[in-house]
Amino acid sequence: MFHIALHFIAPLILVAAFYRNNWKQAYLILISTMLVDLDHLMANPIYDPNRCSIGFHPLHQFWFILLYLLLIFFPKSRLVGLGLSLHMALDSIDCQTTNGAWSN
Repeated sequence: MFHIALHFIAPLILVAAFYRNNWKQAYLILISTMLVDLDHLMANPIYDPNRCSIGFHPLHQFWFILLYLLLIFFPKSRLVGLGLSLHMALDSIDCQTTNGAWSN
């Protein structure tokens, strides 16, 4: 449950630090990147607390993560890239704490 809470808290910290003038829109964009977890619906079972999503789910593959990082370098896609990259970082940390590995 703490992992899910971090997906809301970490973006809030990010917008508080860097996007104070436009924090509502920035937070909404960062939170909307959690839709990347819709790929979990293709797994069987849909939720497995011991499964590492990095490298397992389609949108959590390494080459997608590289694309998410690349999005940060372009101003129009920066917030989406930050949100997706932050999401993958939090998922990877969850993998490490749950399974002792950074990815599946």
